This record gives sequence, C-alpha cells and structure tokens, in this order.
Amino acid sequence: MIYIYNESTDPYYNLAAEEYLLYHKREPAFMLWVNRDVIVVGRNQNTMAEINYEYVQEAGIAVVRRLTGGGAVFHDKGNLNFTFITKEQEENSGKTENAFVFFGNMIIGALATLGLDASLSGRNDLEIDGRKFSGTALTVYRGYVLHHGTLMLNIAVDTLSKALRVSPQKIEGKGVKSVRSRVTNLNEHLDAPIEIPQLVEAISAFIRTQYPDIQHYELTPEDHAAISRLVDEKYRKWEWNYGASPKYNFSKDTKYPGGTVQARMCVRDGLIEEVRFFGDYFGKREISEIEQRLVGVRHEASAITAAIATASEGIPVGEYFLGADADDVAGFLA
Repeated sequence: MIYIYNESTDPYYNLAAEEYLLYHKREPAFMLWVNRDVIVVGRNQNTMAEINYEYVQEAGIAVVRRLTGGGAVFHDKGNLNFTFITKEQEENSGKTENAFVFFGNMIIGALATLGLDASLSGRNDLEIDGRKFSGTALTVYRGYVLHHGTLMLNIAVDTLSKALRVSPQKIEGKGVKSVRSRVTNLNEHLDAPIEIPQLVEAISAFIRTQYPDIQHYELTPEDHAAISRLVDEKYRKWEWNYGASPKYNFSKDTKYPGGTVQARMCVRDGLIEEVRFFGDYFGKREISEIEQRLVGVRHEASAITAAIATASEGIPVGEYFLGADADDVAGFLA
C-alpha cells in the first residue's frame, strides 16, 4: 500500500485524484486530503435538490459530484478527508456492509489514540455521543474498493446548515430538530483543540501500524498531468456536477407584486424538458413565450437569466410577471 498526503485544497482536483488512483493507478492506497469550501454530492443525487443554490453561489462554495453513492456533504478547511483503495477481500470488503464496518473501525481505532470514543452508526456514519462527525461512502471497480469519508474537526457548522438542503425526514428520523444539533466537530470532544496537521499525524501513524509495509508516495508530474486532464474533461464541467443528475420534477411557488406564481418543470440530464407557469399573477404578454424559450436550457440561474432575456427580446420581464425582473425569475426557478 502507498500513503499519499495530498496537499491540494482544490476539490475538483482532489475528487479527480481519487478517480485516477482507482481507475488508473490500480494499487492499494491510503490518502489524506483537505478541501476548500465545497459541497460534494453523491453519484446518484439530484444536485439542485441537495444545495441551497442561491446561498452557494453568493458564498463562492464549489459544487462537485463524486464517484460514490450516498448523500451530499459539506467540506471546508476544518475537515479532513480520508480515502482507502484496497483489493476486494472477503474479510474487509467482499460485501458492501463489511467494508463500511472494516474501514469505519480503522478510523475509530485511529481516533482512539487521541482519546476519542467514536462508534459506527446506521449504514455509513461515525458518531460521538450520538452526534455525527463523519459520513462515509464507497464504490467498487474491477476488484478494487474505494472507501472514503469526512472527519469534521472544526468545520463551520453555520455554513454547512445554510449550504445544504437536508430532507426533513432525515432530521426527524434522528429525533433532532436541526442539522446543527445532529452534527459535531471532533474538537468539541477533546480536552484541548487540535489542528488539521495533528489529526493527519494521528491518523497516518495509526494506519502505519495496521499496514506495516505502507510506503509514502509523492504524486509524480505524470500523475499530476493525468489528474489535471480529468479535472478539465470531467470534474469542473457542469455536465458532471449538475447535468449528471437523474431525471426529476421541479415544483416551486413564489409571490411577486403582480401576484403568486407557481412553476412546474421536468428536468432531464440537467436540461429543462418542459415548464409551465400557473397562478393569479398579472402580466401583459403571453407567458408561453417564456415557457417555450426555457425548453432545452440548463437548470441553473445564469442560463435561465440568459434565456429569459432572449425570449423577451428587450421587453422587460415585468411584462410577463408584473413586478419581477429576469434575475428574480431565474432565482425562483433555480
């Protein structure tokens, strides 16, 4: 096994690095890494349903899709990420549930060296005192399993709760009232707070005891070049991060000075297939002009704004929705 401490904080690069190591490097590896502010969505998720799009854009938070399933998570520089890539073996990853337990216990053992009493919870979480500090996920590719997860040391919980749209069912199911009360930072459970470098050292030292033959590895210029190509070809692209969402229906209501508006949309591969507007709003022009122009447009605010501007051909959007402008409508639809 090789050990990589990836010093990049670029989330697009770091998620591409995981794919490169799994698909192309193809050898057992353990990697530790930190991202700047980002929401990482699961492979099968509808990105727009998981994020507070307006807040994410205003705050400059990146959004990137990962290879593994599971739910969306928020990373910042107070969070340490870990990645295991190993051959499938019956004792640790012959079955998916075994892999979650095997690698989860590996992290629990590492945290115990810091005096932390963590435990496995549910399908893929790690907790302390009933509060989540880590979400994990995995995928399998040609005989190798990639298992990765977060370690919340000192993340900005306020930002997390504003950036993510968490299903009320998830919160109610845990018997708590908010995201804030559900999650915790590891530093809250230590006698004295530590920084990311100290957590890196504790985790990597424990992993070395479990894999005595592990060798430190520095990514080569060739590795960096291959990862950068993946970033450009996939991980920075809207088509991967938003367009790869499954088909979904979008429904939202709002109120303008001219009345209430209800939007109903069907979206496939991130593109609007159909949209209809209803409500008691006032407008001077035929709303079908807007509806028709939005077909085939990306389901994101900037693309919708541009499409509406084209549809109105210089006519103010308030002619369609009294008291609104193009940005108002785009924000509502995103």
